Amino acid sequence: MGNTHENTGGGAVAPVRFDTKIAVLLRDDLETWQRLNVTAFLVSGLGTAAPEVVGEPYEDADATVYLPMLRQPVLVFEGAKETLTTAHTKALARSLKVAVFTSDLFGTGNDRDNRAAVRAVGRDALDLVGLAVYGPRNAVDKVLKGARMHP
Repeated sequence: MGNTHENTGGGAVAPVRFDTKIAVLLRDDLETWQRLNVTAFLVSGLGTAAPEVVGEPYEDADATVYLPMLRQPVLVFEGAKETLTTAHTKALARSLKVAVFTSDLFGTGNDRDNRAAVRAVGRDALDLVGLAVYGPRNAVDKVLKGARMHP
């Protein structure tokens, strides 16, 4: 997302620092279309689970109003299957907000079937291809240890 700056009065613009982090971790063997699809699905759940992450609606100079978006950047990482499994375990142990996308979801076409596909598999057996995590910056950093920024 774009730069996040705040007017401090007197014309000076200072960067806004968030004490939270939004991160998506993708498995490194996904096709480009899969990476985009998984990322979009994963971040879509954040606004309902953590409404504080959603900013104000946008408006252009002609007063056309647009939907609000996340108020802070979404950082995208990648890693091996084992990296996702470890991150998933750490995120749940830290009680962070987590969204998951499993390989089974590529074969479904609707929300009901998506939820059923995840429900059919135990937590430790999920074939994770992506996850989103939101929480305190330092906790998210620890969850993502071993992942690298997406190129």
